[in-house]
Amino acid sequence: MENKTTAVEKLIENTETYIKTTVELYHYNIIYKSADIVSALAIKLVVIIAVALFSFLINTGIALWIGEQLNRTYYGFFIVATFYLLALILIYVFRKNWIKKPVSNFIINQLLKNSQK
Repeated sequence: MENKTTAVEKLIENTETYIKTTVELYHYNIIYKSADIVSALAIKLVVIIAVALFSFLINTGIALWIGEQLNRTYYGFFIVATFYLLALILIYVFRKNWIKKPVSNFIINQLLKNSQK
């Protein structure tokens, strides 16, 4: 009888250890995937900031050049601003296809990246 009790206690102890280890593994998996997503997004953010700075400087130069050609500096800025207004309207119309879907797919791919190995 004592052997059966010891075997059952050992089984319960092993089951508890298994559950704790599994929970800990899921915990570390979540941390790893979160860190992976955040680091990938951070890289994209740095690239976006660099492109935005470049875009700002090049557009300022284009606005000044157009204004110089039209003999009114502010005309150049109005023309560049109108271009960006039209681009903004276009982006707003296609926001689901151009922004929502790619961002969602990126996050899903990052989450599933390790599970496909």
